[in-house]
Parts: sequence; C-alpha cells; structure tokens
Amino acid sequence: MSDATEANGTAGAAGAAGSGSGTGGGPGGRHVRVVLVDDHRMFRTGVQAEIGQTAQTGVEVVGEAADVDQAVTVITATRPEVVLLDVHLPGGGGVEVLRRCAALMADAEQPVRFLALSVSDAAEDVIGVIRGGARGYVTKTITGTDLIDSIFRVQEGDAVFSPRLAGFVLDAFASTDAPPVDEDLDRLTQREREVLRLIARGYAYKEIAKQLFISVKTVESHVSAVLRKLQLSNRHELTRWATARRLV
Repeated sequence: MSDATEANGTAGAAGAAGSGSGTGGGPGGRHVRVVLVDDHRMFRTGVQAEIGQTAQTGVEVVGEAADVDQAVTVITATRPEVVLLDVHLPGGGGVEVLRRCAALMADAEQPVRFLALSVSDAAEDVIGVIRGGARGYVTKTITGTDLIDSIFRVQEGDAVFSPRLAGFVLDAFASTDAPPVDEDLDRLTQREREVLRLIARGYAYKEIAKQLFISVKTVESHVSAVLRKLQLSNRHELTRWATARRLV
C-alpha cells in the first residue's frame, strides 16, 4: 500500500470517527485527536505504537500523511485538535502545510494546533515553523511519555519546546533584524542540511541512515552532493564549515 493510499484511507475512516464521540479517553478522562505528518512510514508506525493506545494514553491518531498535499487533505477532512508535523516534507515542507492550514488554525470554535516533531534542531527550522503558526517544536529524541504530555499541553494552548530550542525562538522574536542570507547554505536541500549537521556532529553513515530512516547509500549520495555544492574536499572540512556557521 502506498503512503498516499494509506493517508487518504486513514482520513476517510477518521472523518467518520470524528463525527461521533470517539474512543474512550486516557488517565483522567483526557482525550485528544491527532494527525501524524511525516514522510517516513516506519517513523509514523513507531509513533503510532508509542502514543496511540488511546485507552492508556488518551491520544487517538485519526490520520496520517506523508507529504504536503496529503497532510492538507487529511487535516481538513479530520479536523484534529493537534497535528504532529515534520519540518521537512515533500511538496514544500512543514511551513507550507502551516500556510495552507492557516484558516483551520485561526478557527475560534475548533482550532487545529500544530506541534513540530523533527530530527532537526536547527534554529532556522525552529523559527520558520513557529513564525508559520506552530505552537511548539520538539525533536525526535523525545520520549513517548514527554511527547504525550506535549500534545496535551499544545491542545490546551500552551507553547512547548525541547529545552534548548526555546532560546532560538526568544532570540528571533526579540530581534527586529531579519536573519542574514547564507547563499552557500541555501544551495542545499533540507535533507542535505540534515545530513550535513549529523556529519558535522561526528555521526557515522550508518548512524545517520538509522536516524533519518534512509539507506547508507542515500547518505553517501547526500554527502557527495553537499561536498560538491560547498566545494569542500572531505568531512573534516565540512565539519569546520558547519561549525563556523554555528550549525552544529
């Protein structure tokens, strides 16, 4: 089954479920309807297994999507209370999903709130989705228990961030100056930036492949593309380049 078929099928079933009372809540009677948006099916399956036992967690996963178009379709059909949104998605990224769902976020009666869940902890990614309207940003190193707590906090209107990421947001909104344009960095795709940061942090290719849910060969291809675009010779030069720009 393709991701597109899976996403659309989930949306249809969830839309019907959403029109009723839903399943029972978790501890304390809490209940929240959630859509998962991530382009890696294995990751979505893992999150679903971790948080989606509604009777125990109170979290009901009502839809999934793997790219921007699917996300907008599923979110519009199911009207969840919280969307777990990956930052880097085919079709324009998480920021594009936020832009196209602006009216749903602004709905006073039934607002859809977004919580970014990403492998990236880069300042520009955090600031981009928060400016786009997300209520928080947590990284994929978060535990299942903390993720569930974050989802309920966002449902209630709180802003939630992984510990070191809040500083990026405070700094960005405290400053009236636009961030400088880095033409070299702009040559890289979002995925190439993710690989770049992990290489600069000393991760081996196998570790990067596991963390990003891609093959080792794909990691090697991204590294080659990064070196070519930045006119660097090896990973040591790449690390120095990334460190100088405070990307690590």
